Amino acid sequence: MSAARFLAVDLGAESGRALLGDFEGGRVTLNEVHRFPNVPVRTPDGLHWDALRLVGCVYRGMSKAARETGSIESVGVDTWGVDFGLLDRDGSLVSNPYHHRDPRTEGMVERAFERVAKEEIYQTTGIQFIRINTLYQLLAMEGSPLLEITDTLLTMPDLINYWLTGEKAAEYTNATTTQLYNLERNDWATGLMERLGIPANLFPGIIRPGAEIGPLLPEVAGEWDLPRLPVTAVASHDTGSAVVAVPAEGEDFAYISSGTWSLVGLELPEPVATEGAMRANFTNEGGFGGKARFLKNVMGLWILQECRRHWAREGREYSYEELVHMAEEAPPLRFLMDPDDPSFLEPGGMPARVSGFCEATGQGAVEEPGAVVRCVLESLALAYRRVIEESEKLTGRTVPVIHVVGGGSQNALLCQLTADATGRPVLAGPVEATALGNVLVQAHGRGRLGSLEEIREVVRASVEVSRYEPGGDADGWQEAVERFDALGA
Repeated sequence: MSAARFLAVDLGAESGRALLGDFEGGRVTLNEVHRFPNVPVRTPDGLHWDALRLVGCVYRGMSKAARETGSIESVGVDTWGVDFGLLDRDGSLVSNPYHHRDPRTEGMVERAFERVAKEEIYQTTGIQFIRINTLYQLLAMEGSPLLEITDTLLTMPDLINYWLTGEKAAEYTNATTTQLYNLERNDWATGLMERLGIPANLFPGIIRPGAEIGPLLPEVAGEWDLPRLPVTAVASHDTGSAVVAVPAEGEDFAYISSGTWSLVGLELPEPVATEGAMRANFTNEGGFGGKARFLKNVMGLWILQECRRHWAREGREYSYEELVHMAEEAPPLRFLMDPDDPSFLEPGGMPARVSGFCEATGQGAVEEPGAVVRCVLESLALAYRRVIEESEKLTGRTVPVIHVVGGGSQNALLCQLTADATGRPVLAGPVEATALGNVLVQAHGRGRLGSLEEIREVVRASVEVSRYEPGGDADGWQEAVERFDALGA
């Protein structure tokens, strides 16, 4: 099969990138051509994404990619989940999309339970109860004049695709993250929406990963001197793309998509929306190839990112490498925290929050940056252990190996701590799992690859992974597990 080149647009909570993926000889090589920051903006009415600046950066990345290469076969876009833009009947954005960390969703989970039983919401959607979900963001907008003039709701990747092509569609993997998708019907949960007071007519038709959405709009192609490239729907929830690029063999593995959030779970043939899964607050998101992503959100490297941002504002500029080195020098297993405590959800003052949690749980204050970072990383490793053990009990599966993909796979200390805490080998990489999965789903959509197994053969041929074996102080980790559980995690 002849060589092909694809453009992956990957928008994350901290930054966005455009990457060219060259597919040839059963391998993919990635080359980043454009990177840009993604910085939320706080206004009097809340915390927002700067969506128009983001799409402008996407256009610029496409233009740079086109100048570097003679031919691009298609473009695919992935982003984070749950957030959305609202369009009026003319297709205009009615306001900047809210950021999922905006505090307006406080109390919205409880409001939903007043209207529909928790059990019914879970059995319908299979999605974990977390206040950032689209469902609760929409409940927080109840009575807003913005909804009165809205014609269409598009999640963030669908919004970018609309601005590229003029086509309004909802990609399946991201639609499932909203907690407004009916697992049994494989369509929007319109009955649930009506009972919650959410207008069901706002949601467009659903398309599957690999479908062609349409060519670039003439206006976009003309302004940026681009050919009218086809835009392909990828697994547009970034975790969906990242899991596609897990270099696993067989079905028995756990994955950690490690970035701002850590998504920890299993890939299953079908959702598991049982009462036990609901009590453990597991989620069932749609995956590529008919798979279900059975997982839990762990707060992830967001806490470390916020600590670093806070120290920089104080004039203490640390690279991530410096912070990890300081953590390596700090005493092990001295301080522990619950990464998923609600106090860590919103931005600002994160080192003081970590220290405050430790003080409130009788551990004393955490003052030095190295100790703070070590506390965060060890606590994440223990949270991963908890989720993986829960997933085994709920599914009856045994997890012999953990694959860590995404930016966090570069953090050697976190990977080793994860192996030590879980007692299982950790295979780290690829770092660019999301972009790689994006490219490979495009290749599938263009008829160049078939099954998920075939895609993963290409992944294994394209990347190198680092292996971390469990070791260290087993008794110390067992004692830490007991302390961690006692935190009320």
